[in-house]
Amino acid sequence: MITDRSLEVPVPGELVEVVPRVMRLTAPNPSIMTGPGTNTYLVGERDLVAIDPGPEDEGHLDAIAAIAETYGRLKAVIVTHTHSDHAPGARGLAERSGAVVLGFDERAGFVPDVRITEGDVVDLGDLSIRAVHTPGHASDHLCYVIEEPMRLLFSGDHIMGGSTVVIAPPDGDMADYLASLDRLLRETPAIDAIVPGHGPVMSDPIAVITGYRAHRLARESAVLAALEARRAATIEQIVADVYTDVPEVLHPIARYSVWAHLRKLRDDGRASSDEPETVAGGWSAVKAAVELEPPA
Repeated sequence: MITDRSLEVPVPGELVEVVPRVMRLTAPNPSIMTGPGTNTYLVGERDLVAIDPGPEDEGHLDAIAAIAETYGRLKAVIVTHTHSDHAPGARGLAERSGAVVLGFDERAGFVPDVRITEGDVVDLGDLSIRAVHTPGHASDHLCYVIEEPMRLLFSGDHIMGGSTVVIAPPDGDMADYLASLDRLLRETPAIDAIVPGHGPVMSDPIAVITGYRAHRLARESAVLAALEARRAATIEQIVADVYTDVPEVLHPIARYSVWAHLRKLRDDGRASSDEPETVAGGWSAVKAAVELEPPA
């Protein structure tokens, strides 16, 4: 039921039907961080909801409003989180359409008319959109699930097409991120497809989520091994040791994910730092306790 076009890399400005009653329009903001650009989704038939209006780009917002008007009315604008490539266009789109703005909370210049969190439902009559709180990439991050015409997960930046997600402390948290991935694996019935904030639709969600989880745990093991080999190290040194498969131009971004891994390892009792609240701090390995009692 998912269209072939939605499985291809999005093109900014091109309207694509994902499934009946779900359309994608990609904002013209491609970059290293956003891939092809931010995906805005229009969900519904007569009453519509826009998910992630993207940056405050006048042309993109005009296009979303015009598309919604041809089908009926835009009832609500909802955001997955308040990062600058997802939420700034919300108020401008609401002013164009009379829609209500919904989001987790007020921050970074984003002010929702209605706050929503885990389990809250936006009712469109012919279908409903359920919020799932998925902190990790950002503490205010929400994914959204629809049941009809199939179970789709609008994943925002929690899961992206074409790349892994940057976890940038202090708001980003690696332990929360892994727990949120596990939370999605417990969705019952299982998700049929992932509709991300960047990149194409992913039609094998269980494989994608388990792959994301395995990748993060492998990185964590590599970060710990690098720290233990050096005994004490800076984040820059660990990035150089671990991210040999990543172009050096991306190493400044990778520093944040390493920082997030180290903070988790600190909480697990495997690492320590005198400056854990800054990406420039130095870190030391903490040796695991030796088990003196034989296993039962």
